[in-house]
Amino acid sequence: MKIMMLVSSMGSGGAERVASTLMNAWAKRGDSVELVATFSGRGTCFYKLADEVRLVYLADHVGKRRSRLGGYLARYRALRRLISQSRPDVVISFLTNVNVAAILANVGLHVPAVVCEHNNPAVDGRSMLWRFAPRLTYPFADAVTVLTESAVAPFKRMVPGVQKPFVVPNPLPDEIFAMTKPAVLPTLTQGAENTGPDVGRKRLVAVGRLHAQKQFNVLIEAFAALADSFTDWDLWIWGEGPERARLEALVSRLNLSGRIFLPGKTASPWSEMTASDVFAMSSKYEGLPMALMEAMALGIASIAFDCPSGPREIMRDGRDGMLIPPDDVQSFTEGLSRLFGDGDLRMHLGQSAARSIKERYSIECVLDQWSELFLSIGVAQSSAHGGDRAFARECT
Repeated sequence: MKIMMLVSSMGSGGAERVASTLMNAWAKRGDSVELVATFSGRGTCFYKLADEVRLVYLADHVGKRRSRLGGYLARYRALRRLISQSRPDVVISFLTNVNVAAILANVGLHVPAVVCEHNNPAVDGRSMLWRFAPRLTYPFADAVTVLTESAVAPFKRMVPGVQKPFVVPNPLPDEIFAMTKPAVLPTLTQGAENTGPDVGRKRLVAVGRLHAQKQFNVLIEAFAALADSFTDWDLWIWGEGPERARLEALVSRLNLSGRIFLPGKTASPWSEMTASDVFAMSSKYEGLPMALMEAMALGIASIAFDCPSGPREIMRDGRDGMLIPPDDVQSFTEGLSRLFGDGDLRMHLGQSAARSIKERYSIECVLDQWSELFLSIGVAQSSAHGGDRAFARECT
């Protein structure tokens, strides 16, 4: 099977990480795969790609341009030419601007197109143009995917012409399950060393862009309310963004500069998570929160607001994590207090979370959902992949 995937760039974003995970898995399965960065020039590919993945920068196929409009038209023509020459069995695109370009470039080429909407339609803050463009173009795609069941209804209101979007979550790569805390899942990490946090200090960790959407100020204030009662705990927030100065000022005002750390971006977020004891997600809204999925996959006891959308589908409250009503800061603080004070509870939630996430979001399970989607739109797949359908029964 020949698959072409279109992304905006190959930087450090979440969509790029998912694209690399999927393309590496399809390449490993024996498919012919081509990954096209459509809106960026040639640069460093942040995520490792298998040697079998052909990476193409559309900018290399675009001549000199004199205006912004001329640049868009040149990219459109280059993308259409690339699809026509490559003749893939299916084109898959990520993110709204790339989705719209993919549909327009594919008109009349008779190549099945699947567009993936990663934005949360319930809290769509995009400009009028980018809210209206999908309404016009998405009905011409062969399939549209959203990340969660809770995104289906608002998506159908946003794009009335697409009444049956497919729900396909983002996958987690196999490598993350090899890093699961050994004390949590020894059968998954045989021979691994237990490299948990220092005995003297315990860590509450959060990962994400320092943006108002993440509500890290709420997390900081919740931690501050518990700091005197749990003097052996620290808070680490990994990420960068426009809220840094505001958050640093809040930490300073609370006199917790020695207990709350904002060290910036990290190239190894999984290692930072496994060096922690509790993961917290304080977001006001999400699409499908990958950081929460990753923390749970790593066996970290996790707490999250039940915001739109994703946490409720990822986490089962009391079974594999703590799900707190949106904006209920008091309950969030109380949940943190329970986790800080009960090591057995942390172990139970971490163990359950690691198993639950592997059963539902491993790359094998998500590839099977893609196989079902391909079959539904008439994309032929090699008989060598027939095992995918049998695996579906294990992943549901």
